[in-house]
Formats: sequence, structure tokens, C-alpha cells
Amino acid sequence: MSFFGGVNCAAATPVLPDGRPDLRLFAAHCRALLTEGAHGLAILGTTGEANSFGAADRMALVDAAVASGIRGDQLLPGTSACNVAETVAMTRHAVQNGARACVLLPPFYYKGASDEGLFRFYAQVIEGVADARLKILLYHIPQVAQVPISHDLIARLLAAFPGVVVGIKDSAGDLANMQAMVERFPGFCVLAGADPLLLPLLQMGGAGCITATSNLRSDALRVVFDGWQDPARADAVAAAQARINDWRTLTNAYVQLPTVKTMLARSRGDLGWLNVRPPLVPLTAGDCDRVWAEMARLGG
Repeated sequence: MSFFGGVNCAAATPVLPDGRPDLRLFAAHCRALLTEGAHGLAILGTTGEANSFGAADRMALVDAAVASGIRGDQLLPGTSACNVAETVAMTRHAVQNGARACVLLPPFYYKGASDEGLFRFYAQVIEGVADARLKILLYHIPQVAQVPISHDLIARLLAAFPGVVVGIKDSAGDLANMQAMVERFPGFCVLAGADPLLLPLLQMGGAGCITATSNLRSDALRVVFDGWQDPARADAVAAAQARINDWRTLTNAYVQLPTVKTMLARSRGDLGWLNVRPPLVPLTAGDCDRVWAEMARLGG
């Protein structure tokens, strides 16, 4: 397994009724995810509502994970902001805590940014952190950020910063794009951001995944990751992938992030998981009941 690959959970972030991060519940969730099968924790990404938190809260969440006994090399925190200064501060903090890699969105406020502008952003972050331990996973999610990461930009970053830019999370849902990166950039860690694409990506040479459904079904994702090359385990892998797909479908039945948290409220037995930060809003009581009924039908 690539050091940056495997089953990595895009961990959700619990919050208190007043919107502050619930550090106790967060640390417990992170520890549980590792026990359930996740190789790593991609905290403070889209599913983690990172861009609804300020830099201080985001760094406090990294500190809480480490203080709870989670090793730094089990963490892949999102550390991007729309400006270089905060990105440098959060990235440096993560590196100092031993993070395996930092997941960096492009600066997404200004649409139509050129590859030259994006290269300057990433270059200034890398040079600003100025730490040989820094490893970066790029984050390609154009349907949300509206700022794509092109293959030419990747090539330029790899040439300028060898051994620093080590991979990408591709959440665009385009398997052909992932395959093209696997083929063009040998040794570059390509991670699926969508659970149904884990198996086909592994089969074409990808490294693993960073997904939301792993908050709930890291166990099934590990069955796929661990067994996909073993013909004797083909039936178990197919069954696990079908289970993953069913749970993924449920997470998308309503707005995804509040739905994931609603599912965690039931699976973790703590209604504190229902809280979200603006601009997201919780599911209605009726929608919660429907989600929980479907979870029961699915067997979880």
C-alpha cells in the first residue's frame, strides 16, 4: 500500500449547539474510525465542514486528535484557505503535529484562476511552510470549488517540488480523469473521492480513497481494499462494494453532510451529531426518522 493510499475517512466534525467544535466527540469518532478499519483520517475536508470553521478552530481540532492518542501519521488534514497566509499557518501547524500529508484545495473564491495563478498559490504555501516533512495531496472537486486542477498544473508542481506534492483526491467522479493521472504520473497517489469508484480505481492502479461513507462503513471499504486482488475473496468484495453503494445512496438522499451526521447520530448513539454549522441546516425530524428507518433496513 502506498504510504498515502488506503481507506482514508473524510471525517465529519461534531459541533456543540453554539457551533463550537465538540472536541471530545470528535476525538472519540476519530479513534472509532481507526478501530473500524480506516487507515487514515482526512479530517477538515468537505465532509468535515472545514470551510465553516476559522483557522483557530481547525488547528484546535488537529490538536484534539493528537492529544487523544491518534498518531500524526494517521492524519491527512485539510489545511487550505483562500489566502496564502492562513494556509501556511494551518499547514505548518499540521506538519508540526506529524501529519502524514496535508490536503489542499485550490483557492476557490476567484473563479477562472489560471494555472499560473494556482501554481503561485501552491508554490508560496510550500515555500512559506519551509519544512522538509511537508507532503501535499491536491484536492480536485470542481463541482464545488469551481476551480479545477489540471494535469498540466500537476506536472508543473511535480517538477518544481518533487517529493512534496505526492498525490490528489479526485472528487469529480470522473474515472477517466483518474485513469489518465495514474497513467501520466507514475508513483503519484490518486485517491477516489467517491465510494463506488474505489474498486475500479484500484483495478487501474489507483491508491485508495478519501470518502464520506467511510464515516459509516469503513469496515466494508477495507474488505474491498484488502481483498480486491484475491480471486478467492471476489464474492466478499462484490458484496462489500454493494453494501458501500447502498449506504452511499442513503447519504445522498437529502443534503449529504447533514445526512451523514444524522446517520452518525444513530450509529454513534449521540444526538449531538445532528448539529451543523451555517450555511448547512439539520434535517427535519421527519427526514431523520426516514434516514434511521432506512439504516435499520440496511442493517446498521
